[in-house]
This record gives sequence, C-alpha cells and structure tokens, in this order.
Amino acid sequence: MNPFENLKISNQWRDLFHIDNRQPCTNCSKSRKYFCYTCYTINSDLENIIPRLKLPLKIDIIKHSREIPGKSTAIHAALLAPEDVAIYIYPDMPTYTKNDKVILVYPGKSSISLQEFYNKAKKQKKLNNDDFDDSFSEIITHALFIDSTWSQSKGILKDPKLSGLPCIKLQIRLSQFWRHQKGSPRWFLATIEAIHQLLIEYTLVENQTHLLNNYDNILFFFRFMYEKIHQLYEHEKLMSYRRPVNI
Repeated sequence: MNPFENLKISNQWRDLFHIDNRQPCTNCSKSRKYFCYTCYTINSDLENIIPRLKLPLKIDIIKHSREIPGKSTAIHAALLAPEDVAIYIYPDMPTYTKNDKVILVYPGKSSISLQEFYNKAKKQKKLNNDDFDDSFSEIITHALFIDSTWSQSKGILKDPKLSGLPCIKLQIRLSQFWRHQKGSPRWFLATIEAIHQLLIEYTLVENQTHLLNNYDNILFFFRFMYEKIHQLYEHEKLMSYRRPVNI
C-alpha cells in the first residue's frame, strides 16, 4: 500500500525526476541539484514547480550542530512554507515575547496530547473568565521542534530556555523515513513527518475537518525522495522499515 495514497500532495513532485543539472545557489554559489540545504533556497528551475504553504501557526526548528544538513527533512518545511518556518542551529535559539504562546513538540515523560493541552487551556480561560472563541490561535502561536537524533536531543532539552514550555506528544503513526536511526522505534518520525502530524492534529482539534488535507504538501519533497529511494532499494531490505513498532 502506498503510504501517501490518501494525501493530497501536488503531483508535480514527479517533475523532480526530470531535473538533471545542478545549479549554483544564488546565495552561497555552491552546486545544488534541487535546493540549497544550507541557505534554504530553491533552484530557479523549481520555482514554478513546488507548492507554497501558509501555515496556521509558526514553526520553529532547532537543529543540532552535528545533524547533517543534506540529510535533514526540516529544510523541506523552510522551503515550502518560508513565511512560517524558521530554523536555528543550536546553541542559537528563537527569542519569544511575552505574547508568544509556545509549545514544544517532543515525546517526553511529561508530554500530553494536543487535545489535552487544548482542553486544559480552555478550562483555565473559563476559570479566569477570559473570553475564548475556541480558536487555537489564542493558545498557540508557535510550535517548537528539535531536529536531531534521539541522543542528541537530550542535550538540547537541558537548555534552560526550553524549561517551562508545555510539552506535546503526537499521536502514533509509523514513519516512512528511509534513514535508519539505531535504537529508535518505527513511530519516531522524521521532522517533516512530525510537522505534518501536528498540522493534522491542530486541524482536527479545531474541528476544521474540511481543511484536513490543506497541509499535505508539506510532504512534497519527502514524497519525492521516498519514491527516489525506493527506486534504488527494496522496501523490505531497508533497515529503517525493519525497526520494531515499540522499544
């Protein structure tokens, strides 16, 4: 079964197979085939191919300094939703104001689901007699992700700037990422998969089911690269897909 069968991803990802030439990045001049993974710029011959997304909240991504840029899926989000996605290389961190309402998306011991977080916030506002129109925009403005291996993320989590942030865990879904990470179960998602899952849950909690497929194009590059990898390797032989569901 095709894991993308029920998603509405622009079919123009197929056009990427016809890209043969590399181009110099307009910013750093390094030779790139599709996009520059250090400057987050698209090659000129892809400008009219890739979709552009407007997200319902801001996405901030903290990358570990040893995470290999060319293998990170976080860059896909910055390319497809440049107005709403920012990437920081740790120890660089986003700066928030008192008006920003930030969640950390991470499966920690104290993490709760997005629905639980929403229900708690709604209850608290009622207790405070605050006006509340059931909109998520009142309780979440930014979602923060850590882009690293499982072991690397633990060091970033100790940063005092992250202490006190409400921690959200996503509903379990199997990862389709082809990059093997030793010691991790199959439900550990690639960063771009986690962003997509958050957007799905955000839409469902707001009861905006008619918008459910609005953000599927965030997987545009991921879908292409999945197909490219599977042209080269048999699915069953890739170690990433042989990981246990639970560890």
